[in-house]
Formats: sequence, structure tokens, C-alpha cells
Amino acid sequence: MIFVINLARVVFAPLIEPIRTATGASDATLGLLATLVWVGSAVPRLPTGLLLTRVSRARAILVSGGILTLGTASTALTSDPRLLLAGAFVMGTASGVYLVAANPLISELFRESPGRALGLHGVASQLAAVAAPGLVTVALAVGDWRTTLLAMAVGSAVMTVVFTLVARRTTFPEAGQQDTDFFRAVRAQWPIVLTAIATLGLTTLVWNGVFNFYVTYMGTVGIDGTAGRTLLQVVFAAGVPAFYLSGRLADRLPAVPYLLAILGAFTGCILLLPAVRGFWPLAALSVVMGYVIHSIFPAVDTYLLGSLPDRHRASAYAAYGAGMMLIQAPGSLLVGLLRDAGVPFATIFEWMGGGLVALLAVLLVLHADGRLPETARAGTE
Repeated sequence: MIFVINLARVVFAPLIEPIRTATGASDATLGLLATLVWVGSAVPRLPTGLLLTRVSRARAILVSGGILTLGTASTALTSDPRLLLAGAFVMGTASGVYLVAANPLISELFRESPGRALGLHGVASQLAAVAAPGLVTVALAVGDWRTTLLAMAVGSAVMTVVFTLVARRTTFPEAGQQDTDFFRAVRAQWPIVLTAIATLGLTTLVWNGVFNFYVTYMGTVGIDGTAGRTLLQVVFAAGVPAFYLSGRLADRLPAVPYLLAILGAFTGCILLLPAVRGFWPLAALSVVMGYVIHSIFPAVDTYLLGSLPDRHRASAYAAYGAGMMLIQAPGSLLVGLLRDAGVPFATIFEWMGGGLVALLAVLLVLHADGRLPETARAGTE
């Protein structure tokens, strides 16, 4: 299920250039298209958190599958640019509903090793990102950009049916039944929620802008479209071992130092990117950058879900997800607007790297002062 859910979030990265060719859209419009997927992923997270105080995680996951099937099919069939933007938003909402319901459920099913379980779930998610450029290449060979979305709609419908059949035969934990007061949970856990939002939200704001324009950037440094999609695939492929290993490390290492180490490594990759030229050097940097950035996702999820008490878990996680995604979502639009204003990619990456340096410095000072929470608060409030 997570494969098709995440595919909907990343598929527009390799589709940007084919859509540009077919529609003549500007960088700003294409950036908005990619951004709306992530805005769509952010918007339903708070409502889903409220919903989960009343309905089961499994039912919310089923709803997400239905949303994705309808949203992807309608997007593939439209020819109106405004409806294409609306379709991208709807496709994104499916992931918001799914992740708010599924990640707490996974952490409750595997209480002894949540990082390992979340890491394996992330591996399945990342396989979709790895497959996206290849799927687009195949679709373009047999049809056009719509072919990819039509295939996704069929896959989403099939996986929703499969999940429904499996859920009927599964006994789910009762931990989520204690989470019945959304706002009280958020008030009780605001320090760790705010820390996670700031750390991942600002980091993935940069990442969102980078990966959605990765193929476009490669074209400006002499890498053609096919090779550019290959490098994007390399970035995503490096995330597969990252999810697997980082989930296990997150179960064993101190949470905050581990997160700060990942942030520092990613900052270095962004600052280095404008200086690297040639396919093989860029491939090497893509491997490192892909591994580093994808390591942060299971680390943050384990930091939260591994320590939040039962009575606060889904609600606090939903608040984190909504805040983090709203910060992250404008990354592609920001890059698109800067490009339309004539700002070179190298300058954009330098500005982004400088912003991450400032974020890292603030977090390091707060950590040294003992003001960053190491774990969630006990569920006594």
C-alpha cells in the first residue's frame, strides 16, 4: 500500500519535463504542480488526527486508498491545467491520510523495535521513489505522461482491495483507543512535536525543491534528460538501504545527536552540489545525498513514535505531520519562482545550504543548553 501512496508524491519529479513539453508550462507552474502534491499531503493530517480519535486506523487507511484511486484517475484524464493542479493536490491528500494512520499503527504493532518496523515500511515507500523514473520512462515509450497516472490508478485500486481483505483477518492493538483527546495530546507533547517540525520541515523544504528539479538542474550542467532521470533514480535508490539501516540505528542511538549528525551531512551535500560536474562525480554525490536525506525520516519517526505514550501517539504525530508538511511543501514552488526570476541553480543551492547551516547552528546551541527534548513527555497530562 505504501508503494502506491508514495509513488503519487514523487512521480511528478520525473514527469516535470514531459509535462513541460506537452503543455509549455513555466518553471513556476511546474513547481506549483509539485508543491500542491505536498500541500495536499499536509492539509488532511490534522483532520485525520481528529478522525482517529473516533475511527480505527485501518478504516482511515482504506479511505486513503479510495482517495488515491479517484484522484490519480481524474488527473490522468484531464486536459485543463487548473484541473491538473487540483488533481495533484488530491493525490497528495491520500498520503496525508495514510501516513497519519499507518505509522502510529506500525509502531503499536511492533512495540519492541519501532525503528526497525518503520524502517522496513520506509523501504517499501522508497522502492516507489526508485521505481518512479523507470516507470515514467516506460510509460513515455508506450504512451505519454498520462499513461503513468492511469497505471497508478489501477495499482491503487488493486492494493486497496488487497489491504481490505488483509485487514479483515488481522487483530489490531488496542493502544490507539486511549488516544481520544487530540488537543490535549498536542498541548502535552508540544516540545518534541515542535522540535521534529523544525528539524524535518526546514530540511525537507530544501530537499523538496532539490529533487523535484533534479532532472532540470542536470540539464543545466550538461546531463541529458535520460541520464538526469538515472541520477534521480540513484538518489532515490540510495534511500532503500538508508531506511533499512537508519531505522535500526534509531532504535540504538541517542535520538537528538543522531538527527543533528544527519542534518549536518545533508547540509554538506547541498553546499557541495554546485561544485560537482560530470556524470560519475554527480552519481557519487547523488548516492551520498540520497542515503543521508532518507536516513532522517525513520530517525524522526522513531524519535516521536518510539517515545510518545499511547494516549497521545496518533494525535501528536498528526500535529507534527501537518506542521512539517506545510513547511516542506513550498520547496518546489520556491525553486520554480527563483528560476523564473533568473536566479542560477548554483546560487539557489548556496542559499539553501546557508539556511541549513543556520538551522543546524540553532539546534546545536539549544541541544548544548539542554533545551531540546530527548524523548516525549510521559502520558500523565
